[in-house]
Amino acid sequence: MNEHRGCGPLRPDRNYAEQRNDLGARPLPGSDGEHRLQALYGRTGSALAFYRNQVLDYLNSAMQVFIARQEMMFMATADRHGEADASFRAGTPGFVRVLDERTVAYPEYRGNGVMASLGNLSENPHLGILFIDFTGDKIGLHVNGRARIIENEELLNDASTPEVIRADTLVTNGPRPERWVLVSVVEAYVHCAKHIPRMRKLDEAVQWGTDDVRAKGGDYFAAKSSRRHNSRFSG
Repeated sequence: MNEHRGCGPLRPDRNYAEQRNDLGARPLPGSDGEHRLQALYGRTGSALAFYRNQVLDYLNSAMQVFIARQEMMFMATADRHGEADASFRAGTPGFVRVLDERTVAYPEYRGNGVMASLGNLSENPHLGILFIDFTGDKIGLHVNGRARIIENEELLNDASTPEVIRADTLVTNGPRPERWVLVSVVEAYVHCAKHIPRMRKLDEAVQWGTDDVRAKGGDYFAAKSSRRHNSRFSG
């Protein structure tokens, strides 16, 4: 079994979050579950090297520059029961605003009215974001943190609100955010480029904030006419 220098063997029955790494008295990043499986499958050494060399609890300058040019992100949330949901957000380059090395904010525009992600965040603030650059550097960045929903009025009445967000919130010649999500960064780390496909961006107009059914995809998967096996979906 692999050993971690300075804290003895990593055993599956230990609470690894309480162990300290050899860079100082800090809990290991990650979950107890991933630490147990690392030990079980003999990956402790490589995992510790990744934690030590790649995981930060803030956004360094390279990460901030990377986020500032992204046009999309994937996000994961869960409700208070742990039921998970994955979603997607997009906007003009830099739609996710880096406020400082430990804080980012992104706008929420008019959607389908379900508000699955926001609903989860209202019960459980844990949020995982994945940025992937498919067309340029072909690399990804994970940002995990704690989120808070902020209404436009609260932002506009707060003297400390950055001008760039204030301007976005007051926009009159395009889609106006309905509200914002403020994220306090807990972890930031690279996503391996090995299997990220190279893509090419098309020059086509985007209908931001539209209610047009066809633009949104309509009933592409024919769900409306499909069988319902659970009565809670048949109302």
